[in-house]
Amino acid sequence: MKHRLERVNELLKRELGDLIGREVTFEAALVTLQQVDVTPDLKHAHAFISVIGSDEQAKAAMAKLHDKRKQLQHLLSKRVVLKYTPQLHFKLDESIERGTRVIHILSEIEIPPDEPEIAPDADADADTDAK
Repeated sequence: MKHRLERVNELLKRELGDLIGREVTFEAALVTLQQVDVTPDLKHAHAFISVIGSDEQAKAAMAKLHDKRKQLQHLLSKRVVLKYTPQLHFKLDESIERGTRVIHILSEIEIPPDEPEIAPDADADADTDAK
C-alpha cells in the first residue's frame, strides 16, 4: 500500500503543478510545487508550495491558491481518476529559505585549518607489546 501512496503523491504533484502553472498567475514571484503528501485514506492532500520573493508576495500567492482551491480540485478530478478526489491543503514550504540561510551562516564562520593529530607515544605501544 505504501508504494501506491508514493505513486499517487507523484501523480498529484505532476498534475497539480501543471494546473497551477496554467490556471494561476502570480505577480513577480516564482511559485513552485515542491511536494504533495496524500493521507492514507486518499481524502486529503497537503501541497507544499515554495515561493521565491518577498514575504508579501508569498502571502499573496498563498491567498490566491487558497481562493482557487475548489477550481483546482475540480480540474484535478478530471485529470486524475481516483475513488475520491483529495481535498487540497496548501502549505508554505520554507525549506529553501532555511537552507540558504544555513549556507550563508556556515560561509561566515571561519574554520581553522586542520591541525595534525598528535600520535600516541610509540614507547607506550612498545611497553604493551612486551607484556
